[in-house]
Amino acid sequence: MKRPRVVACPTCRADVAWSEANPWRPFCSARCKGIDLGAWASDRYVIAGEPQLQDDAATGAQPRQ
Repeated sequence: MKRPRVVACPTCRADVAWSEANPWRPFCSARCKGIDLGAWASDRYVIAGEPQLQDDAATGAQPRQ
């Protein structure tokens, strides 16, 4: 049987088996997964790139005339 690949948890850096037996992969636990999600939600993590213009239809704003 092939041994699963071992990676570091992105949150706490613990060793984690990358396999279907780990429902939180690449995290070691639901706690670390939640901490990571909270960091994205609070804008501690961002993806580099140009700012996107908001669509007036999505914001409910009236078009300029």
